[in-house]
Amino acid sequence: MLVDAHCHLDFPDFEGEVDDIIARARAAGVGKLVTICTRLDREPLVRAIAESHDAVYYAAGIHPMRAHEEERLPEVAELVALAAHPKFVGIGETGLDYHYTAESAEVQQRLLRIHIEAAQETQLPLIIHARDADDDMATILEDGYAKAPYPLMMHCFSSGPALAERALAIGGYLSMSGIAAFPRSSDLREIFAKAPLERILVETDSPYLAPPPHRGKRNEPAYVAETAKVGAEVFGLSPEAFAAQTTENFHRLFRKAA
Repeated sequence: MLVDAHCHLDFPDFEGEVDDIIARARAAGVGKLVTICTRLDREPLVRAIAESHDAVYYAAGIHPMRAHEEERLPEVAELVALAAHPKFVGIGETGLDYHYTAESAEVQQRLLRIHIEAAQETQLPLIIHARDADDDMATILEDGYAKAPYPLMMHCFSSGPALAERALAIGGYLSMSGIAAFPRSSDLREIFAKAPLERILVETDSPYLAPPPHRGKRNEPAYVAETAKVGAEVFGLSPEAFAAQTTENFHRLFRKAA
């Protein structure tokens, strides 16, 4: 069995097709999916998708690129309250993105710290989006962890080796997306190869970042199998062994989905 540890089934790209999308994922050997809410006003919709499908779990938070759009930042207690739902398995996604939204760096950092507190209180995995913010990202994660440990997933990891090392040092997991399967991503594959196999996950981040041979098309959870094939090559494993290990890793991190 494979797990798609991060997808977005509520996005317009999948409207009216969610049942078919999930059926194709199951046919491709994907036994579980985590669909991610990126803005809290959509949490009821994302929750309903998880409630309607046995294989689907969900997480919720505010994406860093949405931070500047929020009229107010959530209270830690609001995120903690969501975690009471039996299919709510993670906090986020949250993080820092200075590539497109560097002007909102200060509010992104405040928002990230709120999510960290929620992860500390619930002990659910903090799901991190990081782009062009490696130093600030690592420092804030480390500062929070020093105050109180929390589980951590670096979603769609495509940052540099220093952030990978610092995240792993505080117990974080690195999630491999379709980016790792792109032909020009040899440097990224080297980062994964140096990480402990027991800390590797696979995901699609669909509808984005489809791996070859689907690159340039809409991504979907079934295609996590293509990324997993590349992951197996990186670690010198059979596809079956890599699938088994990453599924075990997922269940260790996302305990509520085990």
